[in-house]
Amino acid sequence: MDFEISEDQRQALDGWTRFIGQEIAPIVRSFHDKAMTREMAHALIRKMVPFGVGAGWLPEDGGGMGLDFLTSGLLFEALAYVSPDVAGLAWVAEGAALKVYSNGSPSIKEAYLPGIMGGELIGCSAISEPGIGSSVREMRTTAVRSGGGYRLNGEKLWISNAAVADFVLVMAKTADQEFSMFLVDREKHGFEVHEIDKLGLNGWPLAQIRFDDVLVSEEYMLGAPGAGLRETMKGFARSRCFVSTLALGIAKAALDASVDYAKQRMQFGKPIAAHQMVQGLLAQMATDFSASQLLVYRALSLMSQGRRCDLEASIAKSFATEAAQRITSSAIQVHGAAGIARDLPLERHFRNARMLTIPDGTTQINQLIIGRYLTGIDAFH
Repeated sequence: MDFEISEDQRQALDGWTRFIGQEIAPIVRSFHDKAMTREMAHALIRKMVPFGVGAGWLPEDGGGMGLDFLTSGLLFEALAYVSPDVAGLAWVAEGAALKVYSNGSPSIKEAYLPGIMGGELIGCSAISEPGIGSSVREMRTTAVRSGGGYRLNGEKLWISNAAVADFVLVMAKTADQEFSMFLVDREKHGFEVHEIDKLGLNGWPLAQIRFDDVLVSEEYMLGAPGAGLRETMKGFARSRCFVSTLALGIAKAALDASVDYAKQRMQFGKPIAAHQMVQGLLAQMATDFSASQLLVYRALSLMSQGRRCDLEASIAKSFATEAAQRITSSAIQVHGAAGIARDLPLERHFRNARMLTIPDGTTQINQLIIGRYLTGIDAFH
């Protein structure tokens, strides 16, 4: 397999990296420890969409760039190096945009795609519920037929982008073991949002959403009745790959900071990089990072070819997110007491990395998926 970056990808990445440094980095400093506002989120998305981040997966006939997933992954990794919060915001918005393009009726596409492509509309997906976790079939949010539409009732939890989103793609139960997807518009339909305080990734909004007898017309169902679960499962491999690109960005930032510090920090008359145990820490960090990168790029490459990569995505996600924890923990160790100070970003890298082992299947859920592929035996039942 050839994962050498093409000249086109390199040029796109160089221009994007310069833009991040000039336009994104100065803004993100203000929300390292607090959730970005709706105004800030929209301003950031408007800046990024022309580079193919936020809606780049959409094909040209939908107004997008039709970026392949490997190229997109490189862009997200570079963004996560500076701000995994903004990368997460854009990744979730991009996934919602692709679902609208793939499943929306002509009228829904006409109403929403131009705003998405202009960076004016931000979306998110709402699947998880309290007490349900990864058992999607046990969800309790319902959509009951009412006249020419459906009434939605229920609660969603751990929903990224919810507080800043203009629309939410909601998975709801429409019949026994039948799950459908609905687009719920903040202004048109309304929904109640409560922000959640959390360990890390504090700039990236995460919230609880409540739907209290929300009436949506039939055209706001995306896809056919009962098609929501299948569409959701298709998106998990993609989501696992892009969570992994966030882990790569965080891990690389921690590794680079550690190498720089080890060369500058003097101890016992020489840089600490000259001490064998420090070099051992750096070597293991670099090995973990390189292995993570190769696994993630493999899954993204397969996805770019239109091939199923459920196994590869689960391997990449479980390894890369756990490796990011090890790398950021070692980065604190290299920095010593300075590593735990809020003045430096190491403790934030550590907290951010710890967050990523949970979404889109915990490490343990992904291990069960890997085990199922290896043995043909389903441990979920």
